Amino acid sequence: MNTTEIKNREEAEVIAAEHAHHAELNTFGFWIYLMSDLVIFSVLFATFVVLGKNYAGGPGPKELFHLPYLFIETMFLLLSSVTFGFSMVAMHEHNKKAVITGLIITGLLGLGFIGMELYEFYELIAAGHGPDKSGFLSAFFTLVATHGAHVSFGLLWLIVMIIQLVKQGLSDGVRSRLVRLSLFWHFLDIVWVGVFTFIYLMGMV
Repeated sequence: MNTTEIKNREEAEVIAAEHAHHAELNTFGFWIYLMSDLVIFSVLFATFVVLGKNYAGGPGPKELFHLPYLFIETMFLLLSSVTFGFSMVAMHEHNKKAVITGLIITGLLGLGFIGMELYEFYELIAAGHGPDKSGFLSAFFTLVATHGAHVSFGLLWLIVMIIQLVKQGLSDGVRSRLVRLSLFWHFLDIVWVGVFTFIYLMGMV
């Protein structure tokens, strides 16, 4: 091996090490972001615990919410987590077409979830049960809308990733970003399970 080949190999090793270090920093920063989101939702859940029984003489969960509708809404989001999981399996199998297909289905399910949530808000506000009517409704709208905003951001991120997959394929950078998006999406599913359980189900007991 001549001097030029040795030099080229050393440069390649340095570049690879820099990329690995950059990926580690991105991953660490993303985990910090997720932890900050966890704090935000914890505060919102705690606020709901404090205000959740403050109906101000108005209706409570039993009168406002319809479980069959909420169950369908929840299934949209949970199924989107499953299809995202299929996309990640396809990514590890280097099947770009299957990854894109799974992400598109995930996005459609996410849109269905957001659409149902917006319609629920519309129905409540149209019936005179807006966030200004009681402490319960204020805490409810704030928590659920914050989660919905995160899902909407996740959908935008999903679109960006599909575009990058089409243009760049399953490059290391794209794979790394897909992993982070997957963590974010599953995190939102877990938060929604908490919302569905503690706000909707327990509120009707």
